[in-house]
Amino acid sequence: MFEESFLGQAKRLLVGRPISSELAHHERLSKTTGLAVLSSDALSSVAYATEEVLRVLMIGGLAAMTWSPTIAIMIAGLLGVVALSYTHTIRAYPGGGGAYIVAKENLGENAGLSAAAALLIDYTLTVAVSVAAGVAAMTSAFPSLHINRIELGLAFVAVLAVGNLRGIRESARIFAVPTYGFITIMLALVVAGLWRIGAGSPVVDQALAPPLSTFDTGALTLFALMTAFANGCTAMTGVEAISDGTPAFRPPEAKNAASTLLIMAAIAITMFIGISFLAQSLHTIPSEHETIVSQIGRAVFGGGTVLYFVLQIATMLILVLAANTAYADFPRLASIVARDRFMPRQFMNQGDKLAFSNGIIALSAGAGGLIVVFGGDTHQLIPLYMIGVFLSFTLSQTGMFLRWRRLRTPGWKMSAAINGVGAILTGVVLLIVGATKGPEGAWIVILLIPVLVTVFRQTKKHYDQVAAQLTLRDWTPPARRLNIVLVPISGVQRPVVHALRYAESISTDVRAVFVSDNPDAVAALKKDWDIWGGSVRLVVLNSPFRSLMEPLMEYINRTELERTNAYITIVLPEFVPSRWWHHLLHNQNALLIKGALLFRPNVVVTSVPFHLQ
Repeated sequence: MFEESFLGQAKRLLVGRPISSELAHHERLSKTTGLAVLSSDALSSVAYATEEVLRVLMIGGLAAMTWSPTIAIMIAGLLGVVALSYTHTIRAYPGGGGAYIVAKENLGENAGLSAAAALLIDYTLTVAVSVAAGVAAMTSAFPSLHINRIELGLAFVAVLAVGNLRGIRESARIFAVPTYGFITIMLALVVAGLWRIGAGSPVVDQALAPPLSTFDTGALTLFALMTAFANGCTAMTGVEAISDGTPAFRPPEAKNAASTLLIMAAIAITMFIGISFLAQSLHTIPSEHETIVSQIGRAVFGGGTVLYFVLQIATMLILVLAANTAYADFPRLASIVARDRFMPRQFMNQGDKLAFSNGIIALSAGAGGLIVVFGGDTHQLIPLYMIGVFLSFTLSQTGMFLRWRRLRTPGWKMSAAINGVGAILTGVVLLIVGATKGPEGAWIVILLIPVLVTVFRQTKKHYDQVAAQLTLRDWTPPARRLNIVLVPISGVQRPVVHALRYAESISTDVRAVFVSDNPDAVAALKKDWDIWGGSVRLVVLNSPFRSLMEPLMEYINRTELERTNAYITIVLPEFVPSRWWHHLLHNQNALLIKGALLFRPNVVVTSVPFHLQ
């Protein structure tokens, strides 16, 4: 019976037992679990979107901050239009892929690749921003943890990666309770806050959360209002996730995905407007060490109460788990782009648990790097966040508008109008975000998108060149019939004899090659060779400078010139230690030879392993 290795056992412990491909349909998402897995990003963004608006408005003092509910209503209206637009995308493209597929098919390859680059960057930032915001929620309740926010962020990313490597259904179970718990406590906060305001207008004790130094330091300009609006549009991140993940739903996939998207939009709009209204009514002011949601919870539920800590823990969990939206969509999108040969084919592979494991690992590495580079600070990461979101929105909606005009299916005018309005609105917001966020760091993303598109094109070019060279069409194989086998040896031992016998079985021209700078060693070798060498010809190469590789490579070159119509096979005798660390105690000449000959045409390198007990 096969005995699993230590690494195999560790893998089973980490990700569980493999799932048969035949059971893939059992791993699909219902509307209930789909809302938890694919909507957590959009739902959780209400925890920091209002604060991002207030961080800009606060420069004009409390009077300027009264603009917050108005901005929230404008963003909520935009969110509703975009969500409605994406339901049309879901029905038109039930195979998923979202903005990439829509833009590629209707606007051309460059637009599709730009959308893919924007989405992949967006998903990576989703993980980093969501985790950083979740850690901020935790440190608001437990300030002593503030100095460990990078370590906490990396730990959360690791937990998310493991959860997703275990498979879709198991990750849905993990994330359902925090998602619905967050929705419940946030709606309870809004209802209780409205009741408290009606009963007596509680005010946040700002002494516990000193305002930022920028509070009431200038006038509120039109540019500042545009910046506040752009900041608040973080509430729209994740809207496209359900469209991208449509194939993950149970049949009928498109109907279930569209229904889930509309439910998500309704919940997100309610919470976002409610939190923005409470923040303005309670006179909350952004602070360095406490979030706006924490301040509202302290005023409504009371600081130190059970409900306050439930709010903070639920907010922390949903923000951390909001990254799961990216974990659901980044690997799936990467697999679709890889299927079109614009990304490495490894991203197409599903792991033991029917998850795109390579995409999950790549996403985790990218997000972890961002957390480290930006010190786990949400407010430093958010400026990078919006360009990719609204670029993908705009390309997707524009592509859908052109699609309806081209196909003219029944009811196409209404569909085209909805997608056209969505394209115009998101395009305007994209310009606002570019103008306001570019100086704050968004220029990095603006530069990175064309760089990624270039990488995609070069990857496709490579695969096309490989395919052209591998095809059998109009190709005549060379007439190579001879096989000269060279066996590099360092002496006569059991592994060498095994290799010699194997070499004799595949060729009649076998030569053992011994490189030496010691005549005594050559004499000792020849004595043993008469007994164990068999019919193999012994070739001795002198090495006055004690080099193995140089004389061996020169002999291979001479052999190639000797028989230009022959294959040359290098047979390497290798003993395999019983413990992995034993390799550190032996030279790696075989590995050096393999590396040196890897790019040599018509030279075949093979190993004959001899396993030590």
